[in-house]
Amino acid sequence: MIQVGAIQNRILLIRGEKVIVDSELAEFYGVPTKVLNQAVRRNIERFPEDFMFQLDKNEKNEVVTNCDHLEILKFSHVNPLVFTEHGALMAANVLNSSRAVEVGLYIVRAFVALRSVISGHKELATKIAQLERKLADHDGHIIAIVKAIKSLTDPKPLPKKRRIGFKP
Repeated sequence: MIQVGAIQNRILLIRGEKVIVDSELAEFYGVPTKVLNQAVRRNIERFPEDFMFQLDKNEKNEVVTNCDHLEILKFSHVNPLVFTEHGALMAANVLNSSRAVEVGLYIVRAFVALRSVISGHKELATKIAQLERKLADHDGHIIAIVKAIKSLTDPKPLPKKRRIGFKP
């Protein structure tokens, strides 16, 4: 059985999209990558750009460099396909196997769980930014108070008094 956490670890952020690489998706579905890609190519009308796209050479090199588990892609002469949440589910449908359908549900759950984690981080980042603004305001007020206290505690030199009487 595949755990949602194992799938979440394989989801990457590329071009601002959360995606999973074709070789890993094929592994989850229990088919060779070639079979997955053939099924996708036969049903290409089901995979618009927001469901699936092919990495360019630079993106492939970056993925291979940053992800040890994708090192095998370094030797491939073909740039891999990557699937968004909807593309992964559509791939399960075109494979038309019971394992693909079952695992497709886990993959969708992994994407949904990841989305909720990310939204939680956005809320946390917003609250931290608000706190930082408040602290900046407080710092300004504290500095003003310290200056006022210093001005009260610093003895001012006595003004020169005019002497009373005649000058000698």
